[in-house]
Amino acid sequence: MWRRSFSNGVSLTRTLKDKKWDALVIGGGHNGLIAAAYLARGGLSVAVLERRHVIGGAAVTEELIPGFKFSRCSYLQSLLRPSVIRELELKKHGLKLLKPIATSFTPCLDGLYLLLGFDDQQNNSEISKFSKRDADTYPRYENELSKFCKIMDFLLDSPPPEALHGDLSFHDLLRDKMQKSVFWARCLRHVLSLGQKDLVDFMDILLSPTTKILNKWFENDVLKATVAADAITGSMASIHAPGSGYVLLHHVMGETDGDRNLWSHVEGGMGSVSLAISKAATKAGAHILVNTEVSQIMIGDSGEVDGVLLVDGTRVHSSFVLSNATPYKTFMGLVPRDVLPDDFLRAIKYSDYHSGVTKINVAVDKLPQFHCCKSSQLEVGPHHTATVHIGCESMEEIGSACQDAWNGLPSRRPVMEMTIPSSLDKTISPPGKHVVSLFTQYTPYKPSDGSWEDPTYRESYAQKCFSLIDEYAPGFSSSVIGYDLLTPPDLEREFGLTGGNIFHGAMGLDSLFLMRPVKGWSGYRTPVRGLYLCGSGSHPGGGVMGAPGRNAAHVVLQDFKKQSR
Repeated sequence: MWRRSFSNGVSLTRTLKDKKWDALVIGGGHNGLIAAAYLARGGLSVAVLERRHVIGGAAVTEELIPGFKFSRCSYLQSLLRPSVIRELELKKHGLKLLKPIATSFTPCLDGLYLLLGFDDQQNNSEISKFSKRDADTYPRYENELSKFCKIMDFLLDSPPPEALHGDLSFHDLLRDKMQKSVFWARCLRHVLSLGQKDLVDFMDILLSPTTKILNKWFENDVLKATVAADAITGSMASIHAPGSGYVLLHHVMGETDGDRNLWSHVEGGMGSVSLAISKAATKAGAHILVNTEVSQIMIGDSGEVDGVLLVDGTRVHSSFVLSNATPYKTFMGLVPRDVLPDDFLRAIKYSDYHSGVTKINVAVDKLPQFHCCKSSQLEVGPHHTATVHIGCESMEEIGSACQDAWNGLPSRRPVMEMTIPSSLDKTISPPGKHVVSLFTQYTPYKPSDGSWEDPTYRESYAQKCFSLIDEYAPGFSSSVIGYDLLTPPDLEREFGLTGGNIFHGAMGLDSLFLMRPVKGWSGYRTPVRGLYLCGSGSHPGGGVMGAPGRNAAHVVLQDFKKQSR
């Protein structure tokens, strides 16, 4: 096992060429780094090859404006699996989570606002401003979702029981059958523990439109729109679409230090998550290389993986290759087409990679002051630490914003999640100034009324967002020092996210579990022997979760041991 790590240079090229590695990981995003850490801990020689100058993929911190450090893509931490944090000892490697004072803040143009947090009585008081009935119902809604935590945890942390491919020995078949039996037995145990009523309720959430679920529970539009924001993140699906309610479960899937439904900031930005993982990986013996772009995955005469070809012509040999790139980039861009089955290629090519997300990272010279709070103080309030929902006063607003994008236009009134990480983290901005993150929807990849390559068009969208915020927090536009705009094409070009999709592919029910990335290939293995997927395009999907990387590494380690026998 190698214990030395390096970044780039002549010695790097020589070391890469002179050794046949056990495993190469394409892409230094959080899942790739997690996979590398587990592989190295399992005794394999591992190198991570990152195209950009910095590790982290979409979980990255960059200082684009002097003194201001942006979490350029992902912006909150909650989904990272507790098993990953615990097993890789990420807190010992510097991961520090900053819990907000409140969880959700929805300002309204009429002067009211909805501020939700950790105190049930306070939540009841807040919701009662809009509906006493909803205030009494809300805890029951939260408890309903919480019932499904255990089965969701089980599904997230388990590799799917995918059918094996190729010539298999009797021992392989027997072992596979036993593993599947164990999986389905555990799954059945979770199902039975729910009981029939709860199971039907679980299926209702999985299959129903967001509107149907929330209309059943609540009567007030502000509360419904606030909750619905959980279901639209990163999606181009309408809240009226069947299956859109599934993402409501993210409301309870996330946790911080054992507390459910708690989305935290990370000291130093989201890049600190990736940095902590990289420290765990290098401690275990993995090598992490930046400015090292892969142009092709090499396939030997036997049809098995032989390593990768870098853009500079360097050939790096390995027994296994794990791709943290999107399924589309991996199979349509890196693997020679003639080694893949036609039906597999078609399924990958025509998977849904639509995205409606544009991320805007803003440096401001003062804290946003919301007129509904009627406070003249400039200090940080609980609402500044929460996720602020802009343009989320009604379900109709969300539906209209989505429809604009389906008509080929950026939303006339974008739906935005605003976070102000500097309200808790003093390491990412100069004193008295702040970093504001705007996760905006909906923006089509190719708008019909202009081009994202046009600086004027880009500026007009940013100003539209700033002006909308001005309606709730007067003076926001004038406080802007500078900003970083990432449209769907920018996310694709800069971070390799096909179509700008932050999840490496849509998270609809037809693209989850045994169907992710495509039917028949959900178990991280691919039609090319020795090639595996370990990114968000594989089960259980997107978000800074780490489960794809951890699960894929366990599958590779299993195959490595089988090869070594």
